Amino acid sequence: MGARAALLALVAGLTLLATRDPASLRWIGLLALAGLPSVLVPHHPTLAALGRYAEVVTVAVAASAVAATADAAGVVPAGYGAAFILPYLVVPFSAAVVSRRHAQAAGLLVAATAVLVLAGLLTATPEGPQLTTPGYVAAVVQWLVLAGVGTVVAAALQRSALAHTDRPQPYAEATRLLTQLRSVARQLPGATLDPGGLAEAILEEVRAAAPADRAAVLSASGGGRLVVLAQSASERVDWETSLDSDSAIADAWASQQPQTSSRSQSRSRGDGEVSALVVPLVAGVRTVGLIIAESDTPGAYPPSTVRKVTALAAPAALRLEAALLFDEVRSLATNEERQRLAREIHDGIAQELVMVGYGIDNALATLPEQATATAEELRALRAEVTRVITELRLSLFELRSEVDRHGGLTAAIAEYARTVGASAGLRVHLSLDESTARLPAAIEAELLRIAQEAITNARKHAGATNLWVTCEVDPPYARITIVDDGTGIGDQRVDGRYGLAIMAERAERIRGRLEIRPRHPAGTSVAVVLGTPPKRAAEHRSEGEGTGHVHHDHDDGAHQGTARR
Repeated sequence: MGARAALLALVAGLTLLATRDPASLRWIGLLALAGLPSVLVPHHPTLAALGRYAEVVTVAVAASAVAATADAAGVVPAGYGAAFILPYLVVPFSAAVVSRRHAQAAGLLVAATAVLVLAGLLTATPEGPQLTTPGYVAAVVQWLVLAGVGTVVAAALQRSALAHTDRPQPYAEATRLLTQLRSVARQLPGATLDPGGLAEAILEEVRAAAPADRAAVLSASGGGRLVVLAQSASERVDWETSLDSDSAIADAWASQQPQTSSRSQSRSRGDGEVSALVVPLVAGVRTVGLIIAESDTPGAYPPSTVRKVTALAAPAALRLEAALLFDEVRSLATNEERQRLAREIHDGIAQELVMVGYGIDNALATLPEQATATAEELRALRAEVTRVITELRLSLFELRSEVDRHGGLTAAIAEYARTVGASAGLRVHLSLDESTARLPAAIEAELLRIAQEAITNARKHAGATNLWVTCEVDPPYARITIVDDGTGIGDQRVDGRYGLAIMAERAERIRGRLEIRPRHPAGTSVAVVLGTPPKRAAEHRSEGEGTGHVHHDHDDGAHQGTARR
């Protein structure tokens, strides 16, 4: 309102200066009257719009009349008197733009042009109609162009500012999207967003549509490789997981088109002729996975069968992408929370305990020699503080431990076992057997946490001397076994201890099973098993499973067995 009044006062002064006639100020009064609706009810959809149109018409008529009066006064060249009142056009145009009524602003521009032309034709001067004078035409064109350009620029700036202002902050947007995802997930058939479960459902659909002695669903992982989400086979299949290889798998991923081949897509099979079908799972423009089906019968996948499997792939790809995205978001959130807790413990409780330890040391140093009882109590307290600090450091190590993209699951478990064993005086015996294929990152993370909890339990509660860690990873199968020779778990149930319950929940989350049994003559065996063991793994599994005896024991306390990489 202040800008409107200021511009009205400016136009009144210029009009009086150009015409030298106080009577011409009646146009200023009419402008003020026409602008009342925009001032009193600026957001009313009808009255405010009528007020702006009334202002435009009044300005156009007043411009022609003021030009004629100024011509008679001879103060300015003929027609230029219109330029002293036309600046007021900025007011209605700006009001329309501010109200986000850009179409109305365009209508005001058209109305102003029409009335100025009509008034110029109807207003007579000694030389003819006002519209024929160069000064009038120049003033009208100048201010109409300025008003039009100003309106367009103001509208663009307003849209940009609103887009920037209305854009939610990252965490607010994440909260909104995750809330929507939670609501949608509850409405999904089966209420599942588990990639492994969905992959097995896809395999069931594929087996119903096409004959297959071996089948698998693969998805992308880090390092340009694929991971096996689910597979169906009577024996171990070492699928080709590299996207740089010369295979139908790599071709299907790159082309997003189904591929057939007479060569097996497994690195563990011979050169015999088979039928192989690889169908990409494409969601939008992204390849999220592959369906592989193989038959020992040549020519098992004619075009009609390929079309059937391809028809299954489109809806399956969308379901799988949703599950993979949900899994990734959950993993990121979990990792971020673990890192946050590690930082808080390190910067808070750990530092304070260290200072308490220093304080006890200082008290011991200044204590009189005769106060032996007090000194013993302080030494016992210092030992307890040292023990708690050691526990915190191991907890920090556990929180920060992750499965390296290149090192793999067994390397992460071995590093943790060695570190914990060294701090607790345990002799650690490792037997690691890992194929070149990788499990999905979320499953590897859960298996690592289960192994960490089992190792921690052996260190803190078992009073063990030896720790045997056996890792068999042959995706989608995996078995992690932690055995100690300590006091044993006794008759406690899994749900009777918090740590064991957490391990069971983690195993259930990845559709695995937790096996806890006593070791004879002493100790406990904890194993987490994922999937069905292939024949090769079943044949070579340690006979000491569940008894604590595993392969590759070594006197130095840590030994790594065969690892296929």
